[in-house]
Parts: sequence; structure tokens; C-alpha cells
Amino acid sequence: MSSRTLTIVLFVVFVVITLAITIWASRQTKTAADFYAGGRSFSGFSNGLAIGGDYMSAASFLGIAGIIALFGYDGFLYSIGFLVAWLVALLLVAELLRNSGKYTMADVLAFRMRQTPVRVAASISTIVVSIFYLLAQMVGAGALVALLLGIKPGAHFLGMDADTAKIATIIFIGILMIVYVTVGGMKGTTYVQIVKAFLLMVGAALMTVLVLAAFKFNLSDLLGEAATKSGKGASFLEPGLRYGKEVAGDAAQTFYNKMDLLSLGIALVLGTAGLPHILIRFYTVPNSKAARKSVLWAIGIIGTFYLMTLALGFGAAALVGGEAITAQDKGGNTAAPQLAQVLGEKFLGGATGGAAMLAIIAAVAFATILAVVAGLTLASSSSLAHDIYASVIRKGQVSEGSEVRVARIAAFAIGAVAIVLAIFAQSLNVAFLVALAFAVAASGNLPAILYSLFWKRFTTAGATAAIYGGLITAVVLVFFSPVVSGSPTAMFPNSDWHWFPLSNPGIISIPVGFLCGWLGTILSREPADPQKYAELEVRSLTGVGAH
Repeated sequence: MSSRTLTIVLFVVFVVITLAITIWASRQTKTAADFYAGGRSFSGFSNGLAIGGDYMSAASFLGIAGIIALFGYDGFLYSIGFLVAWLVALLLVAELLRNSGKYTMADVLAFRMRQTPVRVAASISTIVVSIFYLLAQMVGAGALVALLLGIKPGAHFLGMDADTAKIATIIFIGILMIVYVTVGGMKGTTYVQIVKAFLLMVGAALMTVLVLAAFKFNLSDLLGEAATKSGKGASFLEPGLRYGKEVAGDAAQTFYNKMDLLSLGIALVLGTAGLPHILIRFYTVPNSKAARKSVLWAIGIIGTFYLMTLALGFGAAALVGGEAITAQDKGGNTAAPQLAQVLGEKFLGGATGGAAMLAIIAAVAFATILAVVAGLTLASSSSLAHDIYASVIRKGQVSEGSEVRVARIAAFAIGAVAIVLAIFAQSLNVAFLVALAFAVAASGNLPAILYSLFWKRFTTAGATAAIYGGLITAVVLVFFSPVVSGSPTAMFPNSDWHWFPLSNPGIISIPVGFLCGWLGTILSREPADPQKYAELEVRSLTGVGAH
């Protein structure tokens, strides 16, 4: 009970503080620019912290630590992929997008195209990617609360069994994220991100130091103990335990496993540059220099954090053990909090210290989830209001007040959809779920963005073909993959309609997105506008005329 009480108190304190920040921010939110872009008032450093806060999600803290704890070397692929992806975002997208757009990704895509078809396509893609990403955060929240309240299969709390408690948590988190977005807008969400990024870095650094101290700062001892406790021996420290696994006597399955690894890598590296909730962050800074600075700060913060996930993952394998982790959560999403409890018991004075450490790290994880879901909901509701309502339905003849009001209503609808879907996805690892969001983003959004910025001949038909072609291919392949049915950890484990053998669709859907964009442009009779392209090129490279 001490652990439960302490955790609940810390969680309530954090929620109260962030709600106070959100209410304060709501009083500063007077225009559409304030709601969508925080008044473009954030410095490079503060926006870099906020981007880090958006990026270091439940997938990073809970999912990657869990997947490393269960699969060793193969789990670290996520850390490397997420980090390398930032170079693509920095070199190809960040500054150019900030200079060219206003509030959403569709502003750039529609600049030299026909507004209605492109904005509708971009808005649909934004919402689909955001919902995939939201699933991961909600699933992480459910797993975390079950651990905190000590609810395992067969146990009860306040009359709820483990499954009911997870569902109740998912609904609660969904309601909170809607409140953050509808009340605080981008300003409130950004300040919550900054607070959360600071807490997460401090919490991860503390756990990293304690893990290393437990093995007297000897990495060899840490890795050796992790391999031993995993029950998988030396193979735990070598590639092939989960991805690219060779199956004796089954050449086809071995081929599919290796293709799945390649598909995952491509999705992770290319996905960030197409994530709507990351892309809109570049609009919150006053100029292109601040946009560059914010990405550089974000890379430093995120890179440091992902190095620490190594210690968290292998530390959990060594000190908690794979069996204890999977007994609590099949996807391994509770490895980091379980490690925190063991470290607290070891270094901070027995059960009370363990309860305190678990409570602190759990509160940080909650902060992570709440902040990221708020950013995702803001991105998708902004796109619905700005791209579809204001630009398509009202043809630009709309007041800022009514546009912001529609964005707030959209936040409710998107939150409800995410809550319902997350209830069915509870058995999946959250890092894995985010990899699917990356694949969908890289398939639909990235081809259209790159073609718009760099291909003079690109047309409206090409833009809509790229978005719909990549998006539909990715979603259909996921639906017919082992992720949704046909495997013990699928969303519907008792059904089987899968025919696509890979768990990540990126290796097929990303090239399809680029191909559709090219074909749509080549086959359309619509002439490209060279003057508009020249104007976009000047704006994207210099920032002249932006906003």
C-alpha cells in the first residue's frame, strides 16, 4: 500500500502542476497562432527540449527498455533507428518546412497545388499516423498502472481486475489529454513537454548511474549478468534473437525474418521526417536559425537519452529478469519501472526505498505519456480544423475563433477513437507500435513532402497519389499482418486472417508511396506551376515571406 499511496500522490501532484500550467497558458492563448504554434515565441533551446519531450515517448522509456530487456542486442535497433532518423529530419525537412508553412504539414503540400484534394489527403494521413502513435502511449499507460497498483492476472484493486484497471487507465489518460489540448493549445502542451523532458532525463540518468553502480561500473559484468539472467545465454548479446532470425530447414521463414528486420530499419530511419506532431513543432520558433538550433538541441538530448536506454534495458534483464518482466506485462513495457523498484530496494533502504523509486519513475513515465498524447492530439485536431474546416469547407472565409473552436471539438473525437483502439492493443510492445506509426508516416507523408520541396514538376495528382497510395498500402498490410491476427501477441490472438508475412510494412509501403507520387505526376495532364515552385524554393531556403 505504501507504494500505491506514494505513486498516486506523486501522480496527482504532477497532474495538478501540469493542469495549472495548461490553465495559465490558456490565458495567453488569444489567436490561432497562439493555439497552433504557441505564438512562435519559443527559443531554439526550449523548443529543442519540447521536441525531445515529444520524441522521448512511452515507446522510448517503457518500450525500448522492455524490448532490450527481453531480446538484448536486437532491442537496441530501436534506439539507433530513432536517433539516426533525426539526421534525415534535420538535413531534409526541418528548416525548409518551417520556412514554407504556417501551422500544419498540409500548408507546405498545398502551397503550389490545388488546396482541397491535397489538404484533405494530408489531414487524413495526419490523423491516421497520430492514432497509431496514440495507441502506443495508451497501451503503455495501461501496463504502467497495473504494475503500480500491484494488479496481476487474478488480483483486484477497488473491485477491478487487471484488465478492467488497464481499460480504466486508458480512458482516464484519454480524458486528460483532451483537457490539455482543448484548454492550453500549443503553449500549454509545449510547457508540459519541457517539464516532462527535464524529469525524464533526470530520472533516466539516476537509474543509469544506479545500474552501473550495482555492477561497480563494470560494463562486462553488467552484460554478462544480463545474458545469464535472460535464459538465452550468449545469443542475448548477439543479433538475431528477435529480428533476422534464421529458422533451420525453413528458407522462406528465414527470408521473411530478414526482410522484416530491413523493413523495420527503413521505417525507423525515414519515419521521423513524416511525423505530424514533430513537424508542427518547427512552427513554434520565430525564425529558421531557431529551427536549426532546436533540432540540434533535440539531437543532443535524444542521443544522450537513447544511450541511457542501453543501461536501463540490460540493467532490467540483469536485476529483474525476463520471467518477472513478462509475468507482469507480455510486451515487456514495465521493465523500466520494475528496474526502478529493484534499484530503490538495493540502494535506498529496502521496501520503502523501492516503493519511493518506483513511484518517482512511474510519475515520470506518466508525465511522458500525458505530454506526448497531448502533442499528438493537438497535431491531428489542428489539421482537421485548419486544413479541412477552414481551408476546404469554409474556403478560408472563417474567423480564428471558430477555427480554434473546431480544433477543440476535433480533439474530443480523436481522443475517443484512440481510447477505443488502445483497449484492443494491450498485448503489444509500445516501441513496436510506434514503429508501425513510423512506417505509416514514412509511406504517406514523407514522399509528398520531399517531392513538394524538391521536384519542380510535382502536381496535385502526384501529391494525393503519394499520400493515399503510401497510407492505404501501409494500413492494409498492417491489418493483414501477424500484428493484428494469427499470433499469440496479436491484437486479436484468437483469430487469423493474416496473409502478409512481415510485421512492419515499410519495405513495401514506403517505395509504393514514392512510386505513386511519381506515377500520379507523370500520368496527370495538369501542368506544374514553375512560378509557384520558384516562390516555394526561395521561401524554404531563405525564410522570406514565411508566416
